[in-house]
Amino acid sequence: MVDLSVNLAGIKLKNPTILASGILGLDVATLKRIVNGGAGAVTIKSLTSEPRKGHNNPIFIEAAEGAFMNAVGYANKGIDHGIEEFKKWDEKMPLIGSIVAADAKEFAVLAEKIQETPIEALEIVLSCPHTPGYGLLAGQGSPKATFEITKAVRKKTKLPLSVKLSPSIEAIGEVAKAAESAGADIVNMGNTLGPGMRIDINRASPTLAFKIGGMSGPAIKPITIRSVFDLYKAVKIPIIATGGIMTGEDVIEAVMAGATAVGIGTGIYYRGLTVFKKVCREVEDWLKKNKFKDLRSLKGIVHQ
Repeated sequence: MVDLSVNLAGIKLKNPTILASGILGLDVATLKRIVNGGAGAVTIKSLTSEPRKGHNNPIFIEAAEGAFMNAVGYANKGIDHGIEEFKKWDEKMPLIGSIVAADAKEFAVLAEKIQETPIEALEIVLSCPHTPGYGLLAGQGSPKATFEITKAVRKKTKLPLSVKLSPSIEAIGEVAKAAESAGADIVNMGNTLGPGMRIDINRASPTLAFKIGGMSGPAIKPITIRSVFDLYKAVKIPIIATGGIMTGEDVIEAVMAGATAVGIGTGIYYRGLTVFKKVCREVEDWLKKNKFKDLRSLKGIVHQ
């Protein structure tokens, strides 16, 4: 018997898999299906101050083999509706809140509000590559902006605080250090890559309605692994590897690079809602075969 449990900034997870924000996190009923699918924790879809329609369709396409692009535009019913919905959470599995805002002041307001729900950690998203006014398009990917936003949120909550960063940032280590110094407990690496574009040659027009979108899927996993590797050398806080994680071997690779846990999103498309159970079973098999008693023994091993 091998041990897959991990300690994520004081939160005990039975296994390292986490439902990534933006994927099936709209309501309690859907998240309960992920609980049954074997995840170690779940993240709600990122909430904004007011309801947002998001971008027009099409918002999601298969961009290439092993790669998808999306430009959802943070479609959600707003923080007040989200609070009422997620107050109903009664599962033992850790629930992670997720918020996105235009500036530090708005982030702080949302951080205070969302604590009316039974979340055990809070994620702030600074990394969206395709929504004007948020993330990279609002200049939130710099060390200065990251520090200011993280510090403002830290003043409003004692919950473990995760900062979701972009793999598109060159100086990712400096940005992560800024988050850590401002009080972040976790770095989530990361969001979709890009932005990118596909063109429908028959219409002579971009395929996505918003023209550009963030890329996800197994094709971006090497970027995720490299980013985690760099972050492990830059910060001391735990890292969540998100982006292209599909299999147990992917989890092993991410942990060896320095991750404590992994976020899974597009993997649901390829392997169904039970992808979490499947991945954990594959991790167990690998650990047994290679005579490791637990997953924690592999963390950052390539750095040695």
